[in-house]
Amino acid sequence: RLSPEYGQCGVGAYCLGGCDPLYSHSLTSCVAAPVCKSSDYKLTSLSDVTPNTQYLGDSSKANWVSSGTPVVYQDNSLLLTMAPNTVGTLLSSTHYVWYGKISATMTTSQGAGVVTAFIMMSDVKDEIDFEFVGVDLEHVQSNYYFQGITDYFSQHNLPVSNTVQNVHTYTLDWQPDYITWSIDGQVMRTKKRSETWNATAQQYHFPQTPARIMLSLWPAGLPTNGQGTIDWAGGLVDWNSPYMQNGYFYAMVKDVNVQCYDPPAGYNNSGSKSYVYNSRAGTNDTIAVTNQNTILASFQATGEDPSKNPNAQSS
Repeated sequence: RLSPEYGQCGVGAYCLGGCDPLYSHSLTSCVAAPVCKSSDYKLTSLSDVTPNTQYLGDSSKANWVSSGTPVVYQDNSLLLTMAPNTVGTLLSSTHYVWYGKISATMTTSQGAGVVTAFIMMSDVKDEIDFEFVGVDLEHVQSNYYFQGITDYFSQHNLPVSNTVQNVHTYTLDWQPDYITWSIDGQVMRTKKRSETWNATAQQYHFPQTPARIMLSLWPAGLPTNGQGTIDWAGGLVDWNSPYMQNGYFYAMVKDVNVQCYDPPAGYNNSGSKSYVYNSRAGTNDTIAVTNQNTILASFQATGEDPSKNPNAQSS
């Protein structure tokens, strides 16, 4: 599986989006997460995309962070590219979503080992997915996970017409009590929170924490990946595939629409700018909306010391 998040906070970018507060030095090691922003994002240029080697948490400067190589296509969409000796391309939203309706209008790539994805991923690894395996263009896999816990019963295949040739709009409607997966406005699957009770853990294994939107194209079929991942992806990637153009595999994204919902009833409201965790339980009742800073002064800074900048001029 793709690991688009960093995990534990070290310094700099590792303390930003994807930093897992439950496994870092402290809950404040990770920088607070920018709150949800309702918008219709037309992905027609790179002006709204900042490489992850430059992004320091200022979501007012860019709505998307990239790793890999996104490419502008015909001035009306972006291509997620995957060339040989790369791990593909990932676009992540700078603003998080804590419940909302999120749609992506896109096409996928194709070929053995080639996986396109539109997912929601929280910093504690709550996850809601549309995943497209390149050897099956007539289905999309719908998944959900709670804190990264493997659940082999969470995946359902949803029928769809050719995902490469046809532009479809895929929608996740994420409510505190249920999730729906829709294609072109038609609800294809519903999962209720009430159906996810885990008697052993005595909690609902339901995605419930602020998550980033992630759009990706990645090589699941690499020899270095586990055999289970390679088999799931339909085999090893053929880097001389006829499905490549200009030296890369590609998926196309035209538009991402985000409609933010209100935080859940009774939430800890102490601001309006950022989400933070107040407990290592990592559940929705441990999230607070605050006015805490989301920006680092340098790539040497951390959530605990956000103003650290060895290169700053002393006054």
